Parts: sequence; structure tokens; C-alpha cells
Amino acid sequence: MSSAAPTIMVSAGEASGDMHAAHALNELHARGFAFTSFGMGADKLNAAGMELTLDCRELAVIGIVDVLINYPRFMRRLAKLRQAMRERKPDLLVIVDYPDFNLKLAETAKALGIPVLFYISPQIWAWRKKRIHRIGGLVSHMAVLFPFEVEVYEQENIPVTYVGHPLVDDARSEFNQAQAREHLELATNNKLVALLPGSRNGELKRNLPVMLECAALLQQQHNDVQFVLPVAPTLDGAAVDAYLDEAAIVVHVIDAQSYHVMRAADAVLSASGTATLETAMIGTPMAVMYVVNSINYAIMKRLIQIENIGLVNIVAGKQICKEFVQEQCDPQAMASELEKCLFDTDYRHNMLKELSLVQHKMGSGGASARVAQLIENLLTSEQSHAR
Repeated sequence: MSSAAPTIMVSAGEASGDMHAAHALNELHARGFAFTSFGMGADKLNAAGMELTLDCRELAVIGIVDVLINYPRFMRRLAKLRQAMRERKPDLLVIVDYPDFNLKLAETAKALGIPVLFYISPQIWAWRKKRIHRIGGLVSHMAVLFPFEVEVYEQENIPVTYVGHPLVDDARSEFNQAQAREHLELATNNKLVALLPGSRNGELKRNLPVMLECAALLQQQHNDVQFVLPVAPTLDGAAVDAYLDEAAIVVHVIDAQSYHVMRAADAVLSASGTATLETAMIGTPMAVMYVVNSINYAIMKRLIQIENIGLVNIVAGKQICKEFVQEQCDPQAMASELEKCLFDTDYRHNMLKELSLVQHKMGSGGASARVAQLIENLLTSEQSHAR
């Protein structure tokens, strides 16, 4: 590496990866570390000064079937990033989550002698464990979110650092519940349930209709319960409106501001994923649900080797928030569970206690700063080798 400011290539395939990677780059800027960056991301990385070679929102699909259907499009996007890497020869590739796509990109980096930092490990402890051998052959260093992941990589002699989860710093609202409701212009005297269908349009299509059925049943039993839906920037707003126009209930729509919505709510019905951990960090009782393509589910059911799919339950080490997956996504059963979260004092108190334990397990924060330090260390090491 020359004495000029190093170049970092980042590949973040989803909204959450875009945000987490942007925080790490902002930390580098804050400590006065000079660098340039380019790659795949979205608004957050762009705002952090990264040149967008590719907008990751073009790849927002989920599940094995969706990936296969979109495979030619994926390969065209991959080819574009590979060409950019060959032309610009970055000093470091940082891949963030999105493992199947990003590991293909790492193959090119490996061939070019470019070190690779993998931030946010794929869930190899849950399914497809043999991927670890491919990771070990391509990745220079792993930055993992959970303490139990360290041993998984150390057993395979793969350099690894536990950095913690960036949600510890990110998933916060400066408001109390009353203030959050006032900020969002929501009624303060009714019970409030937040609906979190996911951040991808495929998730919206499969999860939101079931959520709306559940909400309608709950409102039949408790007509003073109101519902709110924070719309992720990656979702098609017109599609959201179309579902809500057909719903039997009124749902308040909020642009983004999901953390304030979680704070304002008395209970949350969340699609499985990062949102369950975010809700846990805010400290709101929840139920977890998920519907995927039936073929995806049949394949994944054979491969997944853990009992619970909700991250909140995985971190807890047991099911503290009830899960409704695929054929178990019965609107009446979910409405009954939300009713317990809202009105059963003992049940609600116990869940709040368990959520506080999850918050403790998640640690004290600082993940983005640790990732920034790893990036700086890897670049400094490469520079010293070059000399």
C-alpha cells in the first residue's frame, strides 16, 4: 500500500448492513483516519462519504427461491462490483452480512491479494455449518456480534474479534412512552400495538396481511386498541397503502422512526429478524411471527439446527417471546398472545424482566468503534507489510 490515503471497498447488501457499515466509517472519520471508500450500500453509507458503485436496494430479496429467480440479476451486480474492484484495487474489502453474495465477492479479493474483513457473521451456528471452511479460506478477519460466535471461529483457526452488536448503541429512543406518542401524534390514552412486517417487499407481502387479520381480531375484543406501522425506507409505500386500504381496521402509518414507535407501543408484533432485537433493546413486550415462500420453508426446515428463529430468543437462550412461524401463523392465536402482552399483568411483567436480561447479555455498546479499530489495524498491517 502506498503512502496515500487507503481505499476501502464496502459491500453491504441490506438496509441494516448499510447502517452498521456507515457507523463504522463515521467512526473512522471521527478519529481523523484519512481514507476513501466505494462499493455497495444505500443512503447511510452514501451519507458517510462512500461512493455508491451499486445501490443495495436493487438486491432486496429474501429466501432461496427468490435468490434463484433473481440469480441472473445478482450475477450482473456481482460482475459490476468485481470489475470495480479490479480497476480500483482497494486496500481492504469490508463485507457486511449478506454471505452468499459477499463471499463470491471475497473470492475476487482473494485472487487480487486484497485482505477481507467480514463484519456480521452468517448464522453458521444455526444452519449450513460447513460454510465456515469456505469463510476460512477467503476472509482475513471476522468481526462477530455475539460472544458465543468467537469459539466457533477459533476452533477453525480463523482470526476473530467479538465487537458486540451495534444495536446496543443504535436501538434507542430519547423519549419515554408518553413523549414518543406525542412526538408521533398518537393518542395517549389507548393501548398501542406496533406492527413490524419487515424491511423487504417480499416480507411485506407475506407478513402484513396476516398481521392485519390478527389486529382486526384483537380490536374486536378490545375496541380501544390502536395500531401503528413504521414504514421502512426500503419498502414500497404504495404497496403498504394498498394493503391498509383493504384492512378492516385503521392503522397509523409512520415514515421510519421505528425506535420511537417501539417506545410508544405497549406491545409489538414483529417479523422475525433484527427488529426483534431492536424491540428487546427498547424494552417492549412482543410476539414474533414469520411467513416465507413454502418452498423456502421446506428447505430451511431441514437445514436449521436451532429451536427458535427469533434473534431475541436466540440471545436469551430460550423462548421468552412466543413465535408463530409459517403454518403456526394463526391470526387468532397471535391476537390472543398480544392480548396477554397487553393485559395480563404477570405475563407482561415476566416478559419485561426477560427482556432486561437480554439487554444485559447484549453488552455495553461500542461495536462500531471496535470495527473501525479493526479496519485501521488491518490497513496499518497491510501498509507495514508493503514497506
